[in-house]
Amino acid sequence: MKKIRCAIYTRKSSEEGLEQDFNSLDAQREACEAYIKSQIHEGWVLVEKQYNDGGFSGGNLERPAFQELLSDIENDEIDIVVVYKVDRLTRSLMDFSKIIDIFDKHETSFVSITQQFNTTTSMGRLTLNILLSFAQFEREVTGERIRDKFAASRKKGMFMHGIATIGYIKKDGILYEDKEHSYKIKTIFKKYIEFKSVAKLQNYLNESQIYTRTGKSFRKGNLHRILRNKVYIGKIEHKNEVYEGLHDGIIDEKIFNKVQKIMDENSVKAKNSIGSKHVSLLAGKIFDDKGNIMSPSHSRNRHGACYRYYISQAIIQNRAHEAGTISKIPAGEIEQFVCENIKELILNKEQIQNYIKDKPIKKQNNILNFLELYTPDVVFIRTVLNKTTIYQDKIRILIDRDLLVQAIEAVTYGELLNFKSTGDYLLDFSYDVKISSANQKGTKIVIGHNKVEYNLTLIQAITKGFYYFKLLQKGKMTKEQKSSSHIKRLMKLRLLPPEIIEAILNGTQDRTLTIKELYTMAVV
Repeated sequence: MKKIRCAIYTRKSSEEGLEQDFNSLDAQREACEAYIKSQIHEGWVLVEKQYNDGGFSGGNLERPAFQELLSDIENDEIDIVVVYKVDRLTRSLMDFSKIIDIFDKHETSFVSITQQFNTTTSMGRLTLNILLSFAQFEREVTGERIRDKFAASRKKGMFMHGIATIGYIKKDGILYEDKEHSYKIKTIFKKYIEFKSVAKLQNYLNESQIYTRTGKSFRKGNLHRILRNKVYIGKIEHKNEVYEGLHDGIIDEKIFNKVQKIMDENSVKAKNSIGSKHVSLLAGKIFDDKGNIMSPSHSRNRHGACYRYYISQAIIQNRAHEAGTISKIPAGEIEQFVCENIKELILNKEQIQNYIKDKPIKKQNNILNFLELYTPDVVFIRTVLNKTTIYQDKIRILIDRDLLVQAIEAVTYGELLNFKSTGDYLLDFSYDVKISSANQKGTKIVIGHNKVEYNLTLIQAITKGFYYFKLLQKGKMTKEQKSSSHIKRLMKLRLLPPEIIEAILNGTQDRTLTIKELYTMAVV
């Protein structure tokens, strides 16, 4: 029979009576020893080491014998901990939860001999779960009280939590300007507007020997947080809510808003602009026809060329049976398609005028004149675009009319607006298209407006490839033809995937496809 190593833990809150020959700790231990002997048929054996805490409160875990007990449990030297009562172990349900977590991690059970509490039995585990539920409730209530107190102080404009932001000092929950460092904040905002780049700003600060309060160089992350922090315009933020602070701002609100506009434009352009290294113009805004979001991804061929595309999350998450009819689409083409149609929308004077008819006539004319020469940028497109859905035979684009009007007004007058949408007015545009496979392994899809465009150069190249290979098979190829590298490359085209050849012959291939790209797609 396997031996089950049992340790007895005893505790007494006060030192009174500990000097007696037979004290409370001895009584607890004697009762626990008797219980262990009654379980000898189960293989229970008492370890020689004693764990006695005399004169220590059960309100915390900082007790020498108890810490030694936990250490031995973590070293897998104990199988069961036996106590006289649960409160000998701890009086805090939260601490009890932590203790049980350690016990479970090392497969150690817990027994209270006077309360029929034994986690080696199913009833004991049920009791444990009840106690742990109360412990969780206690934690949640405590957390709510702390959060409510913190939120209340924020709503009053107080800065109660953490160290004061650089440029301020904190006293009794109120921020006061720290003139030793506030000039640095003013310099950071001023120079960012000049450079329009955090990297250039960082270099300037280092060259000018402008450092943090601890004398270190400002990191890019620090600068981003500083430039976004509304504390500097006298505000207090809490859970996406902004309150008036009790402190004075050290940055003018117009300067702050100008910085936000530049940062927003830089952020979106860096992540989403067409032609950037990592493009995701439609990230979070493109879906397949079964409602699965399509995430940006990319792959590289053996020559290092990068192919970007959007792929259904159903495929990524191994739920292929739940994917839409089009589960993968080339990024460049769908992005261009969306851009072109949004451009077409804002050039439609009659339609736009209908959306801005409640504005003064002069303002309407200014907007319409401006839009004639305006090309939507990434920020504009992502602002107005609500959703793009890809079907087998159409593409559906939803535009938020509220945001469209606000974005048009913003770009016309160069203003930074606080964009708001009711979400009630979505402009629904559906475009009939022909989507067909046109790349290696079917990973590329071409969008064409039901328009067939035959590329005779590609068709002739493929035809010649099959022709020369037939000559070679029949032994009719000349010596010069056999040694021609050009003919060898043409013959490789017969190894193109059938779907690519079919698309080229049908005129539904990618309009930008070249012979050079065909050579790389041929499977040798």
